[in-house]
Amino acid sequence: MNLMEAMQARHSVRQYQETALREEDANLLQEEIDACKAQSGLHIQLVCNEPRAFAGFMARYGKFNGVTSYIALIGKKEPGLEEACGYYGERLVLRAQQLGLNTCWVAMTYSKVKNAFTIGAGEKLCVVIAVGYGKTQGVAHKSKSIREVVKTEPPYPDWFTAGVNAALLAPTAMNQQKFTFALHRNCVSAKAGTGFYTKIDLGIAKYHFELGAGSDAFVWEKA
Repeated sequence: MNLMEAMQARHSVRQYQETALREEDANLLQEEIDACKAQSGLHIQLVCNEPRAFAGFMARYGKFNGVTSYIALIGKKEPGLEEACGYYGERLVLRAQQLGLNTCWVAMTYSKVKNAFTIGAGEKLCVVIAVGYGKTQGVAHKSKSIREVVKTEPPYPDWFTAGVNAALLAPTAMNQQKFTFALHRNCVSAKAGTGFYTKIDLGIAKYHFELGAGSDAFVWEKA
């Protein structure tokens, strides 16, 4: 399964088999985590065999069941943290999908378990990603149209259309898809809307856009 196929196949899953990650799957996922850490400077950690984070009221409210492993996205408290967590977290989500694992982004409906992961000086836990073997493969979310998220008038080059279509497959908080793209020649700008977790969502959407468009086709507009 390539990354585009993983993007199409991956849907949020909240119900999991109460099974530990197989050693091979955990090791391969950890390899990708290590690569993301080296590139981003984030303090990403894979937490295995730790069911307490998803055993409380908030997890039940969020309809989570059987979660025993998750990825903690942690980094320095500085501008760009949320977007970076979204970007590199989604890279891990799609790698997990390639490995036959299921995932769900989780911002609030879990408990922070002391000593389950390490938060260094000046760092914060941004978000976690539940990971494991789902009882189902989830269902596709309803998506906006290209014209609802693009601020530039058509026509568009094929690579731009492919990038936006890929971004519209990205998971976002409450499935609100509060991001927009604009195009000027081969320069693309992407902006987050207002609301909770929109900067995380922007990072996720930008990673999808890059996969769909091809990183050689364009450059991101400098902030």
